[in-house]
Amino acid sequence: MKKRLDMLEQLQEIDYLIDNLKTARNGLTGEMGGIEQALIEARLELAGLESRVVQLEQEKEELETGQAAEQENIRRSEANMKEIKTNKEYQAVGREIAAARRQAAEIDEQTLQKIGLIDDLNTEIAALNDTLAELEQNTSQRRDEKQAEIDKIQQDIDEDVARREAITKELPAGVVKRYNALREQRRGQAVAIARDGYCLGCNMNLPPQLYNSLFRGDELISCPHCQRMLILKHQKSQ
Repeated sequence: MKKRLDMLEQLQEIDYLIDNLKTARNGLTGEMGGIEQALIEARLELAGLESRVVQLEQEKEELETGQAAEQENIRRSEANMKEIKTNKEYQAVGREIAAARRQAAEIDEQTLQKIGLIDDLNTEIAALNDTLAELEQNTSQRRDEKQAEIDKIQQDIDEDVARREAITKELPAGVVKRYNALREQRRGQAVAIARDGYCLGCNMNLPPQLYNSLFRGDELISCPHCQRMLILKHQKSQ
């Protein structure tokens, strides 16, 4: 029975190690996700800027087309003025030309604004491309470093799992089943130390007769309060 109790204690220690390693692995996996997210966000930002430039270029082309149309209207109206015979018609065409020139001036102003915005965005895109290139390089390096850490942790987990399987094969199936059920019910702790009349798993006082039975070590005894399997440990002398 003592060997069985020792094996249960080893099993719990291994499970603690596995739990901690899995927590560390999951944390690193989360960090990798964060690294990738930063890169994704930078790429999305760049794509948004480039899309905005395309839109502005299209708007500029439309303005330039409108400008060409207004200039053509002005030239046509100026040519028609030579054939006008009445003052009324002359004034009407003059107003048309003035309106067309105002419209052309407004289009020029809007076009210049578009050009300025495009230039500013292209400058921003160039800077972001440089940042993105550096971020991609750093991301690749950091990803490789994190993956190496994850692989090492997974190797340790696999080794501990193999040790665990070796122990569980030597224990009765019923004991392993009970141990696993207690781990689920008691936040990962199926085995508790009994010392000085107390269960250190729940810090409750153990019945004297039950506690004394632990000294014999001929049976598997559970705490009546938390149901954890008890292993007797004496206080180390100073």
